[in-house]
Amino acid sequence: MSSRLPTLAVVALLLVAGCLGSLADGGGSSDVPLPSSSSTSTDRERATASTGTNPWGDDPVVVAIENRDEPDREFAPLVREATSYWEQNGREYTGFDVAYRVVPDAEDPDIVVEFVDEVPNCSNVTGAAGCAPRITDSRQIQRPETVSVRTGLSDASTELVLRHEFGHTLGLGHDDEPADVMAASSVLHTEPQPNATERAFPWADPHFTVYADTDDASDPEAAREQIRHAFGYYEEGTDENVPGNLTFEYVDSPEDADVRIQFAEDSACDDGPGSCAVSSGPDPDGDGAIEEYERLEITLVELDSDAIGWHVGTWFATYGLGAENPADKPEPFQDPDPDYDEIRSEWWE
Repeated sequence: MSSRLPTLAVVALLLVAGCLGSLADGGGSSDVPLPSSSSTSTDRERATASTGTNPWGDDPVVVAIENRDEPDREFAPLVREATSYWEQNGREYTGFDVAYRVVPDAEDPDIVVEFVDEVPNCSNVTGAAGCAPRITDSRQIQRPETVSVRTGLSDASTELVLRHEFGHTLGLGHDDEPADVMAASSVLHTEPQPNATERAFPWADPHFTVYADTDDASDPEAAREQIRHAFGYYEEGTDENVPGNLTFEYVDSPEDADVRIQFAEDSACDDGPGSCAVSSGPDPDGDGAIEEYERLEITLVELDSDAIGWHVGTWFATYGLGAENPADKPEPFQDPDPDYDEIRSEWWE
């Protein structure tokens, strides 16, 4: 019996940060991208590469393609690139030469590569990017063997998954070389997706949970009132640039919050009174931009109580609505250089 070895996808999370300086003296704003980060931990199965005998024999391995779920996409070139990789490198890593013939509609193939939107359960692992039998002996082969690859990945990631799965069919396991191909986990990217700033609404849903830690505010009660004014303005949705279905729920734990607000004596903000914001979310297509926001953290530093609402409202316009262009923000936040009184006015009315 053949055993199926999973390839697990790890999608990077991206952080985008910005600062608002002391707006009492006309400070501006800037976006500062931070490095994307990802981590993975997975148990690797001990596996031994083939002893040097090609289980498929000397004839070219005939590979057919079954494209079930992305019919408008041409996968044959990617399959050919992956098989070419093993034709060139097979002897180094497996101890034998291998040849392939990719015939998408072959009637009697040795391997069928199926492209599906969900890879079947693979060694009790769900959500795998690909799956294939590990073939170490010709007696294991039950033609046609099936290699499953998930659709929706970029060309480069699709080819990497194909290389990995073809490696299994040549007897390689997750601890075998080349590690950059056969590792049990890889960072994989999807096909291009709209960035958060390009979406009509950049969050998964319009209901926001909010946690406000006002213990370090100069006047905690006034701070809470200002924060409620800010989100109440968005909840009313009277501005043409504000969706009409936003709701906000205040929670007692930062772990439960989509939006976190804190007060600090100093931070990564500019020197003096001001505010900072960091938004995080996935970057599944690897283009260096968040595709959908998942969390917004706002830090307020040494602000007058009556300026708090405007700062919170500005950051929510930028990352809550994805409105980086001032013209796309609600009217109270469109002026890039607001004056002292404007910030401290009852702008929400």
